[in-house]
Formats: sequence, structure tokens, C-alpha cells
Amino acid sequence: MPSPARLSLGAVLAGLKAAGEATRLRLLALLGSGELTVKDLTEILAQSQPRVSRHLKLLTDAGLIERYPEGAWVYYRIAGDGEGSVVARSILASLDPADAVLARDRQRLAAVKTAHAEAAARYFGANAANWDRLRSLHAPETAVEAAIRAAVGERPVQALLDIGTGTGRMLELLGDLAVRSVGIDASHEMLSIARVRLAEAGRDGAQVRHGDVYDIQAPAGAFDLVVIHQVLHYLDDPARAIREAARVLRPGGRLLVVDFAPHGLEFLRAEHAHRRLGFAHDQIAGWCEAAGLARPEIRDLAGTAEAATQLTVTLWLARDPRVEIAAEPAPVRLALGA
Repeated sequence: MPSPARLSLGAVLAGLKAAGEATRLRLLALLGSGELTVKDLTEILAQSQPRVSRHLKLLTDAGLIERYPEGAWVYYRIAGDGEGSVVARSILASLDPADAVLARDRQRLAAVKTAHAEAAARYFGANAANWDRLRSLHAPETAVEAAIRAAVGERPVQALLDIGTGTGRMLELLGDLAVRSVGIDASHEMLSIARVRLAEAGRDGAQVRHGDVYDIQAPAGAFDLVVIHQVLHYLDDPARAIREAARVLRPGGRLLVVDFAPHGLEFLRAEHAHRRLGFAHDQIAGWCEAAGLARPEIRDLAGTAEAATQLTVTLWLARDPRVEIAAEPAPVRLALGA
């Protein structure tokens, strides 16, 4: 068992002083559940934005949490490293999860996350038929798809999983490489479009199912290629989605993430339910490594210089570093919902 971290007197005193107030301790507990915005936290605590912001500043100054701006929003999370991180996690470990106040905060947090999910579902339902047209904001789709195909290569795979399959385009593009290909999506409207598209493309063997990106109903090691294409920017917790994708990878399997580089197009958040305005190279690379994958290969595809609204698309290709078993794996029966 590793020895507990040794902390300086100043770090412990600063951390305890910052956390030693009811609202700040509740904020710390909420952020222990994942990244949240000031708007989320004010709604959960039913306190004013200036008051919550003052408390967050004190926690940030003490090194217990960290903030990072993203366009007009600011996200907060438990500090990832340093003495403040150790103090914060020690405080959280000492809290009783059954405490009535903390339990009520978690219920309100769940309601906020449900509202986020419902907003995304409404957007998907309203835009399912136009989804491919909306993707025209970034570099030409032909260039993006050529880069995806080049990254994956022509090596056959036993089982392909497309997380957040949308219209099923990745199953169309890569389905010829796979013995079995499955796409999951939270939107029934999207799945209806995908079924039509896949039938028209002759991908009759591809399956699409209603599913949860955070809880894929398949055993560990079920797939040797997993794709997450233009999905992470809709999620409250992208790192969790990457961990779940890594869980279902076989030894030697590959995870391909395709998403936007950081940008400032606020209308995508306001009008199209984007939760994140792109991702830096190291952000997703770090999440992949934290999920047990090797550091990914990275490629950027920039939009044309004359099109101010075009976005840069980034590809991250990460591998499971475990030794691949040479023998062909047994077929996997998936338990994905209808």
C-alpha cells in the first residue's frame, strides 16, 4: 500500500481554511463528481452567481480546484495535481456520502445533467435529417473521411464499434473492414436515419442500437476498433466516455477520436447544443493515457483560410498497449438495447 503523501503545513492550512465553510465544502463535493460550470453550480445550490463565483475563487486560490475558460463559459474541476489536489481528495474521502445535504445536492446535480441530456436529445430530434449538412462547417467532409480511412488503414478487424453513430456514416465508411460492426446512439431519430442510410449503402450486416456512451452494454475487450466521431463536444464528461471506450477495446485494439480543435464559435453552443468548444491535443491525449491507452497519434485538418466559420478537425488514434492475442477471438454477443 503506498505511503500517504507528505504535505507542507502551508498547503494543508490553506486547503482546510478554504474548504472550511459550508457552501465551499458542498462545491468541492459536487466537483468531485466531475466538471461543472458556474451556471450548473448556481442552479444546484440555489445561490446567486456572484456568491458562487466568490467561493470558487477562494477554492481556486487555495489550489483545491482549477478553472479553465471555454468561450463565454468557465468550467471548474478538482485540481489534477499538486498539494492542493491531495488536500481536496483527502477532504472528499472523509465525507459521508449519505449526509442529507450532500445527497440532496447530488439529486439536484442529477437533475441538471438530465436537463443537459434532454436539451441535446431535443436538438438531435429536430436536426436528425440535417445532421450531415451541419458537419459542413468544418474542413471538407471528403478530406476528413479520407484522413479517417488512412488513419484506420486497410487491416481487417473482427469487431467495430461506432459510439454516437448519428446517421451511421462511420459504419458506411469503415464497415467493409469489419466482420461485425455496431453503432450506438442515444437518439432514436438518429438511429432511424442510420438504418435507412446503411440499407441504402448496402451495409446490411451493420447493426445500430440505442445505447449510452458512458455505459456500453458489451463486455470488456469486445472490439478491436472503436470510433468516437464528432461526439465528445456534446458530452458533460468526455473523459468518462473515453474510459468506457478503452474498456471495451481488446488488447492491441485502437480508439479513433475525431473532433474539433479549440475554437470560439459560441453559436454552436447556443444553437446546436455543443457543450465544449473543441479540444486541445494534450487534453484528449491525456484522457487516453489516463484510460490506459498509449499516447495517440494526432493529425489536424484545417478549414480553408477564406472561410472564417470553418473549423479545424483533429484526429487522435490511440492504441491499447497490451499484447494482442494472435488467435482469432470468439464471437461476442452484445447486450445492446433495442
